[in-house]
Amino acid sequence: MTTLKEQLRTDLTAAMKSRDELVKATLRLTLTAIGNAEVSGTSARELSDDEVLTVITKESKKRAESAEAFAAAGRDEQAAQERAEAEVLARYLPTQLSDDEVDALARQAVADVTAETGEQPGPRQMGQVMKKANAAAEGRAEGGRIAAAVKKQLVG
Repeated sequence: MTTLKEQLRTDLTAAMKSRDELVKATLRLTLTAIGNAEVSGTSARELSDDEVLTVITKESKKRAESAEAFAAAGRDEQAAQERAEAEVLARYLPTQLSDDEVDALARQAVADVTAETGEQPGPRQMGQVMKKANAAAEGRAEGGRIAAAVKKQLVG
C-alpha cells in the first residue's frame, strides 16, 4: 500500500512528464510543506498519512483564503490560479460533508455530551461538544462550519 506522500511524489512525476505546470507547481509546494513539517520540532521524522492530510488541508485552506483576498482586490487572474491549485489539492482530501451532514454531526455530538453529563449542554459546554463533533468529522468539514452548526444546536 502506498502512502499519501508517495502518491503525491508519483503524481508529481506524472505531472512533470505531461508538462502540467499547475499540478507540478502545486505538488512541489505541498511536498515542500510536508518536508518542512517533518523536520520541524525536536527531531526529524516521517509523517503519517493523517499528518500529511493535515498539511494538505492547511495548504488547501491557504489557497482558498488567498483566492478570496485576490478576488476582493479585483485580481481575478491570481484568484483563478489559487482556486485551480485548491482543486488540485482537493483530489487528495476526503470528500467534504454537506451542510445537512454537518448539522447531523452537531446534533449527535450534543446528544453524546447530554448522555455523558446527564444534562442538556449550553454554550458553556461548546468545547466538549466541539471535541466530539470534530472527532466525528475526521477532517471532512472545516472547523468553522462545525462550530457554526454546534453553536446553532446549543443556542437553539
